[in-house]
Amino acid sequence: MARTKILIDCDPGHDDAVAILYAARHLDLIGITTCHGNNTIENVTRNALSILTLGAIDVPLAQGCAGPLVGAKQPVASAHGKTGLDGTLLPEPDRAALGMHAVDFLIEQARAHRGELVLAVIGPATNVALAIRREPQFAGWLREITVMGGSTALGNISPVAEFNVWCDPEAASVLFGCGAPIRMVGYNVTSVTGTGEADIARLRAGGRVARQVGELLAFYLRRQRELLGLEIAPMHDVCAIVPYVDASLIEYRLCRVDVELHGTHTRGMTVCDLRRLSAEARRARGSGEPNVRVALQSDARPLIDGVVKTMLSYA
Repeated sequence: MARTKILIDCDPGHDDAVAILYAARHLDLIGITTCHGNNTIENVTRNALSILTLGAIDVPLAQGCAGPLVGAKQPVASAHGKTGLDGTLLPEPDRAALGMHAVDFLIEQARAHRGELVLAVIGPATNVALAIRREPQFAGWLREITVMGGSTALGNISPVAEFNVWCDPEAASVLFGCGAPIRMVGYNVTSVTGTGEADIARLRAGGRVARQVGELLAFYLRRQRELLGLEIAPMHDVCAIVPYVDASLIEYRLCRVDVELHGTHTRGMTVCDLRRLSAEARRARGSGEPNVRVALQSDARPLIDGVVKTMLSYA
């Protein structure tokens, strides 16, 4: 059976790094694009190149947008440290980014792999929104978009907003309204799906790649404890990749998702209408047509065991 073709748009980030390494082991990873978010565009691009070097993953990478569609870039995410990927000394990149912008690369790859390509958006959606706006057929060329972003409940950057969507709410709104089949795994699921001390110990006892991932996640766990009181290092981004490896590990429900763009306290909130409404009730209550499969829960322990085993499988 042919592996799923996937392209990852990301802002590494500890959990992004694990997602890249996981996808490269299980799927047909055809490329990486980088976007502002966890750190500056220069740092996240360097981080992504270092992870590709660490895993000996030979795929092209294109650098993308340095800031959101509207307004200035938000401050860097302190949970990931000064570089965006603190905790270990990663190898110097053995390659450079392509000489083309991420938006152009996204359009090129969607056109080349029409009907086959899954686009994993695990950072702010700026690159993807611009591709949708620039090429009217872009969304229709994709098999599916899988998003790590938003939440059905609490947020992590505000009481109701998750970081990736909050960094560029206008871009997220364009993405969710594009018409492509979309899966969304939000903070409500990813915040309780992560590696603990025992998982990190297993990684640090493994080979070079697993060891360095373990060191990264040890730093990330310390920061999660300090900032949010969590006892796991959440594997936010890998949750967007897992369904293409084992569809049984995350439960989804098709519903309506909209992004709040104007609220004083709610900007960046994903409004997920989880009510089970008939078409008549949706019309009467102002709910739009269902547009996103939203994750409700994960089978966290086997999911994380699979991630750890994948990291240990690297030489």
